[in-house]
Amino acid sequence: MWLIGLAWKNMWRNRTRTTITMAAVFFAVILSVLTSSLKDGIFDNLIKNVVSFYTGYVQVHKAGYQDEQVLDNSLVYNSEFEGTIIAESNITNVSPRLETYSLVASGNQTRGCLVVGIDPEKEDKVTGLKSKITQGAYLGQNDKEVILSEGLSQKLKAGTGDTIYLIGQGYHGATSAGRYTVKGLAKFGSPELNNSIIYLSLPNARELYSAESLATSAVLSLADASMLDYAVTRLQNKLGSDYEVLSWEMIMPDVKQHIESDSKSMKYIQGVLYMLVSFGIFGTLLMMMVERKYELGMLIAIGMKKGKLCLLMAIESIFTVLAGCILGLAASIPVVQYFHHKPLRMGGETAAIYERFGFEAVFPTSTAADNFIYQGITVLIIGLILSLYPVYKVISTDPVKAMKR
Repeated sequence: MWLIGLAWKNMWRNRTRTTITMAAVFFAVILSVLTSSLKDGIFDNLIKNVVSFYTGYVQVHKAGYQDEQVLDNSLVYNSEFEGTIIAESNITNVSPRLETYSLVASGNQTRGCLVVGIDPEKEDKVTGLKSKITQGAYLGQNDKEVILSEGLSQKLKAGTGDTIYLIGQGYHGATSAGRYTVKGLAKFGSPELNNSIIYLSLPNARELYSAESLATSAVLSLADASMLDYAVTRLQNKLGSDYEVLSWEMIMPDVKQHIESDSKSMKYIQGVLYMLVSFGIFGTLLMMMVERKYELGMLIAIGMKKGKLCLLMAIESIFTVLAGCILGLAASIPVVQYFHHKPLRMGGETAAIYERFGFEAVFPTSTAADNFIYQGITVLIIGLILSLYPVYKVISTDPVKAMKR
């Protein structure tokens, strides 16, 4: 116990030296936590964008719909079918959709578009569609109006209150045509969606396309996104081979590959960061041992055993590194919280690259506790391993040479 007390006193005998060593560990922890939180936050945000923009976490289709996305491959959607899905404990909301492509016209402007019939209340629970309304109002359950995406609105030169015409092919080849008033405009971070999508209420869409009681997909939200694959497997087994249950990863494999590729790149970057952290901590320990060379030589010369001196130095190093880690973790919490609520926003070429994948170039940090714990422990281990250097110097110290000025 006396060695612990002596080690603590030795730490503060030279406050500047101890503070510098602790500062190296302190900033190493903050940098590691911030990097890890930013990495996870970026990928979590990408996944959240995929889910909230349109796809949801999971979609249920009639078997074969994903390969041939036409109205003839619709499924019968009723309360019994919805009840079977929502009975799964991890599934929180289900939203039916009737999706197809049509021509939309306004004045002299004509464009191809994706028409989506939705249950407004259920769709908002799954993708937060209501929050994307920038002008006008959100759809009601039986509204005879539509919501246009902003980009499509600009192409058609049609705003709220204007009239648009939809012409397309309905269920089993029936001709479909309808006239609608624009009730609101919605903005999507995905340029592809923002330039092409129109929302109708589900009853209107079914009437337009002669698809009574049908839906092309059921879009699901999950209580626990980490159980995505498990939820897909359970639901597929429950519904049987007449249906296909697909996660967002299956629907958008290019996005998944993009995330995996970036994740591997970030691991290399983090490896370089740990190397820089190691050099930073080692540099302060090296400086500390040079300053204490005479002191160590004197202690050995007056009879202190090298074993006890090694233990003393190890305890000092542990205290210093541990204190730096604790202070670093405490300081990193508000930093991560700040960038979580006020994320980094990129522009120029970086923004253009992300937009090509359908995302806004917004980089928030993740506030998951795992990042703080893992990075704190990692830096602590690095610091403790490097603390073996003072022990090595004690073992190799020649008291006569050490005491020479």
